[in-house]
Amino acid sequence: MKFYQGKFKPQNPKKYRGDPTKIVYRSSWELSFMSYLDKSPDVVWWASEEMNIPYVSPIDGKRHRYFPDMIFQNKKGKTFMVEIKPHAQTREPQKKSRITKKYLNEVKTWGINQAKWKSALAYCKKRDWEFKLITEADLFGKRV
Repeated sequence: MKFYQGKFKPQNPKKYRGDPTKIVYRSSWELSFMSYLDKSPDVVWWASEEMNIPYVSPIDGKRHRYFPDMIFQNKKGKTFMVEIKPHAQTREPQKKSRITKKYLNEVKTWGINQAKWKSALAYCKKRDWEFKLITEADLFGKRV
């Protein structure tokens, strides 16, 4: 996966909750999803990293802030919080016979993501929102 970053310029800035001149994408996958949200007639409003949710990191035991990738509401009135991740980061790393730096980093990332997603799920449950993890399979129909 190549990493792309840049500013997204919406075709429908009135749908965006926040400053539509400051929308930043951090991957081509985020860019694709932003384009979908902006153009979809089923999406009433959307936002990208405009809110934060506190969580406690299992790594240092301290409170941190998690900024979900996207939040949007559809015409049925349902609100969704979305995190876009590679499929590999949505599964617990498989224990290796040899502990490498790469494996340790995967375990750390998994632990932090689990803490973030647990907080996001609780936040959504209180508001009757839905939390979704979106991967390359969801965005592009790729087998994972």
